[in-house]
Amino acid sequence: MTDKNTPVVAFVGLGSMGLGMAKNLLKHGHKVIGVDPSAAARDAFVAAGGTTAATPAEAAKGADVVIVAVVNAQQVETVLYGEGGAAASLRKGGLVMQCATCPAAFVRKLDERLAASGHDLLDAPMSGGRARAESGELTFMSSGNAQAYAAAESILSATAAKVFRLGDKAGIGSLVKTVNQLLAGVHIATAAEAMALAAKAGADTRAVYEVISASAGNSWMFGNRVPHMLDDDYTPLSAVEIFVKDLGLVLDTGHELRLPLPLAAAAHQLFIAAAGAGWGKLDDAAVVKVYEQAGDFKVSSPAK
Repeated sequence: MTDKNTPVVAFVGLGSMGLGMAKNLLKHGHKVIGVDPSAAARDAFVAAGGTTAATPAEAAKGADVVIVAVVNAQQVETVLYGEGGAAASLRKGGLVMQCATCPAAFVRKLDERLAASGHDLLDAPMSGGRARAESGELTFMSSGNAQAYAAAESILSATAAKVFRLGDKAGIGSLVKTVNQLLAGVHIATAAEAMALAAKAGADTRAVYEVISASAGNSWMFGNRVPHMLDDDYTPLSAVEIFVKDLGLVLDTGHELRLPLPLAAAAHQLFIAAAGAGWGKLDDAAVVKVYEQAGDFKVSSPAK
């Protein structure tokens, strides 16, 4: 193994958050081999000083840690066990750090599979969006054994503002991330609904934003996403389709537990409506467009 303070990292998924995370690893002295289907993402990573590989298996050959920063469990499965997958070429004793939003049951089974092949798993779904990924201030909802944490110590130090260590079994981190995504999705949906009500009633939406930001109705998502609505700027930082997926995962978990989640279900339907209208790749704040289309008005307002 290389120096534990700067393990060699195979980084799969140079997307909205992954690219910023991988760049911060470079800044902190890690050798990082990036993998992504997007040529633009690979070029951006090379421009930052990284190297790339054609497949996860190729990247993992010389690595101590494989970080998987993809969208869902199906992609995690493909990265590790599909054609050109990383699990077969990662050295014995190597670490897989999975950062995707996945069902806890999937992660628990993944932990068993990796243990059988002599690998550790750190269950480390992340939150914070592109901006915090770029600044190295992500939040990780993590769980895993002591050996996994030791192997990931320098990685977490380079990329995180907060690391919640939630237990010694993989899957706990993913369960907590599921709870977070329930709140995040519902908060975005309710922020959109509130601003739609204000706009339809003829209120100054920028004034409403300022008032709510200083009042009990505020939330982190309201403060972060409503400016996108006011500016009518839906450049994707986190897309509508992400919450179609994540709230679907929330509801699947509720089904397994036989727990009704009516607010999550209502928010999910709103995101599905936005995706169905063709806005799935826009920023998730574009869920407000469902209301705008139904009521023939705009929430956006010229900056003062």
